[in-house]
Amino acid sequence: MSIPFELPPEDRASSSYTGYTRAHWEAVADGLLWAAWRWSTPGRALLDLPGRPSRSGVRSDGLEGFARTFLAAGFRVAGAGGADPRGWLDRYAEGLAAGTLTPGREDTESWPVILDHDVQGQPMVESASVALGLRLTAPWLWKHLDSGVQDRVEEWLRGALRHVPAPNNWYLFPYTVAGFLESVGRGDAETAAARERALELMEGWYRGEGWYADGDGRAFDHYNGWTLHLYPVLDAHLGGDTDALARYGDRLRAHLDGFALMFGADGAPLHFGRSLTYRFAASAAVGLGALTGHTPLTPGASRRLVSGSLRYFVDRGALTDEGLLSLGWYGPHEATLQEYSGPASPYWASKAFVSLLAPAEHPLWTAAEEPAPVEQADRVLALTAPGLLVQATRGDGIVRLHNHGSDHVRPHEGESAAEDDPHYGRQAYSTRTGPTARQNVADNHLSVEVNGRSSVRRRVRPLGVGQGDGWGWAASWHRPVFRGGPPMVPGLRVESVTVARGPYELRVHRVVGAPPGARVTHTGWATGPEESLTSTLHGLYGWEPGTETVRAPQGTAYVPWAELPRLSGAAGGTSVHVGLAALTGEPVVAPAAAAVTEVVPGEDGVEVVWADGARTRVSFGPVGVTHTEGQDLSLR
Repeated sequence: MSIPFELPPEDRASSSYTGYTRAHWEAVADGLLWAAWRWSTPGRALLDLPGRPSRSGVRSDGLEGFARTFLAAGFRVAGAGGADPRGWLDRYAEGLAAGTLTPGREDTESWPVILDHDVQGQPMVESASVALGLRLTAPWLWKHLDSGVQDRVEEWLRGALRHVPAPNNWYLFPYTVAGFLESVGRGDAETAAARERALELMEGWYRGEGWYADGDGRAFDHYNGWTLHLYPVLDAHLGGDTDALARYGDRLRAHLDGFALMFGADGAPLHFGRSLTYRFAASAAVGLGALTGHTPLTPGASRRLVSGSLRYFVDRGALTDEGLLSLGWYGPHEATLQEYSGPASPYWASKAFVSLLAPAEHPLWTAAEEPAPVEQADRVLALTAPGLLVQATRGDGIVRLHNHGSDHVRPHEGESAAEDDPHYGRQAYSTRTGPTARQNVADNHLSVEVNGRSSVRRRVRPLGVGQGDGWGWAASWHRPVFRGGPPMVPGLRVESVTVARGPYELRVHRVVGAPPGARVTHTGWATGPEESLTSTLHGLYGWEPGTETVRAPQGTAYVPWAELPRLSGAAGGTSVHVGLAALTGEPVVAPAAAAVTEVVPGEDGVEVVWADGARTRVSFGPVGVTHTEGQDLSLR
């Protein structure tokens, strides 16, 4: 797919996988900035990009355009040692002066003031990008601003320190503002308090293995890398704080040890969690690890991941004909979006350009590209802290994520089916498929049907994870909730176990407390009929014979419309349901119907006998999985 700006020639000698070099990164950054700046106001304080407005309104969206592109410009210029042949910083200097002249006024240039998150909070998010852009470019921009403009900018930024953030990663926005102010000699008790509060909360949100929850609940997603790791590690790096860099850098290294497996061979990040329109921002943590040295990856593997992710979206229509990042995944895609997303929201993808802080002579750019983790071998990785199971197959380059620990339900919130979120509630996600829209049949979902009403999964309660040689498992339980009529059925719960082995996913569910006449359905992966993918789902126990194919007319972020396999069965009291799913981009060694030869039910679980003689036992009291290999390894 053509793009509206020129890229350098590919370099297949040093970048044998992607062809991208540091010069490609600079060209993409410049191209994105050039296209966005065509939509600036006369005084350059707002970038009013075309598209549907966010719930925060067009003025906030205009600030968002200024702030998020400033991130890209900051990384671009700082990474070049201050060289700015296109004059990006002059534009931002003018915008800073105009936007802070009369904040809050309804005129052409004035920025909105920063208030509490539930009143007018979006400017607080953007204040962090403004502050970080200023910190990155301080020697060439801030130091040359008029003192009056400096004072006005400081006063506007301090709004972030004086108002209440959302109870999640937002606390890192005043933290970042305070870090900038302290770096230019404007720190005080107010900045110190903002930084101390953020780091205090981060300790409570850190769950181990390099994973932070996004707040007090169990939201684990891409915010872990592009926000919760990015801001404290980059702050320590820029400030030369070796103690903080050691502390937060070690956590980043631990995160990358598993996260590096979450990119497909085509460069795609996992399509999971919110704000996916930020796209290649998913690679920010990888680039930051390479920059600071806090990574388990070699420089060549790091560049393979970051350049693969950038090229994945550049090649697949993420840019409009005008060179703007669209609201969506490839191109525009409404179902991918949150209502807080506006025309400039995708420009948080600018965080990926943190890689440009590594100078041209850095090993990130000089080492030859090496295979990504998914390209090295089949792997199954169990992550205890977030309750996730990662399954990667080298042959087709697909990575699958089985979600048994992450949701988007805050501790104080009830479980309402009206708030069903396809980007958390489904049991599996991948680098090649996206969830179906809420109005369509849900993919990768166990639904209990009572009186004709289907349930959704909201709060996910982890029950454990584990792994062995070539296999792994994860388990959780949830309380089915319903739209319309009574929101829940007393005593009803679903316990779910996924066992990943090779390309196969053994899915075992125990439904407890179902009323007489209840039914269950279970779906597999949603794919397009013209895709080079195969999605299979075979009932092994507790399902009626046969698998039906159902349609999702609104499609996914990958295809305009999709189809998916579905099983159905009766429930009532306590029932166990076992199925075998697979998503593959190459011929399956054995069809799902032949991969398992026997299912033996027991009093507290089931035992599954594989065609190669391996045995997997799933127990429910308590939940656990044991696995023994057979002699024939052809299925592996």
